Amino acid sequence: MARKAQVRVDLMNVSLDGYAAGDHITLDEPIGGAGELFGNFDGRVIAGVQNADAPISADRVFSSVWGQGVGVEIMGRGKFGPQQGEWPDDGWRGWWEDEPPFQTPVIVLTHHEREPITFDNGTVFHFVDASPAKALELALDLAEGGDVRIGGGPSTVNQFLRDDLVDFMHLSINPIVLGGGVSLWSGLGGIHTRFDIESVPTSTGLIHQFWNRK
Repeated sequence: MARKAQVRVDLMNVSLDGYAAGDHITLDEPIGGAGELFGNFDGRVIAGVQNADAPISADRVFSSVWGQGVGVEIMGRGKFGPQQGEWPDDGWRGWWEDEPPFQTPVIVLTHHEREPITFDNGTVFHFVDASPAKALELALDLAEGGDVRIGGGPSTVNQFLRDDLVDFMHLSINPIVLGGGVSLWSGLGGIHTRFDIESVPTSTGLIHQFWNRK
C-alpha cells in the first residue's frame, strides 16, 4: 500500500513567547525585525551544502530533515516578498534570487494572482487565491505523491492548524522573548490536545518539538 502524503510544518523557529515573525516585513527585514529567531540557525544543509566544515550536531541533524520527501510547499505572500497589494513591475523573483532552495512547485497564497515564475532548479512559484483546503487540494495534485510542506509565515501555518489540516510539525523553540510580533498560536487554544508532542533540548539552548497528529 502506498504511503499517504503528509501535510508538514518543517523547522519553524519560534520564540519562548510564541512569536515566529515580526510585525512589518520590509526588504531589509524579511523576518519583520525578528531576526534574532535565526541566531542559532544553520541553514547550510537546507541550502544543499553537505560538506560544510562544521560538526554534525543534533541541531544540524534535525534541520537536515527539512527537504526529505517534500513534493510541494505552500507559503504565504510575505514569505515570497515584502510587496503588498497589486504586484509592482519590479522584477522581484523572491528573497532567494536565482537559487530558491525548494526545487519543487511552490504555491504562494495571495489575493493577487499572476503568472507562475519558473527556475532552472525545478522551483516553480504558483500564485493562488484560495482557502487553505483548496490550496491543499492543488498542492496534493502537484506533489505527485510527495508530502506538502506548509512553509510559513506563522499566519499561514496558523490558518492550516486552525482548519485541522496539519499532520506533523517540527518547531525549533529559541531561548528568547520577543514581546510582540506575529504569534503562531493566536486563536488556537487547546490545539495541543490534537497531537502527540515530543521535546528534545540541545546544547545551544534550542528545544526541538515534534508534533504528530494523534
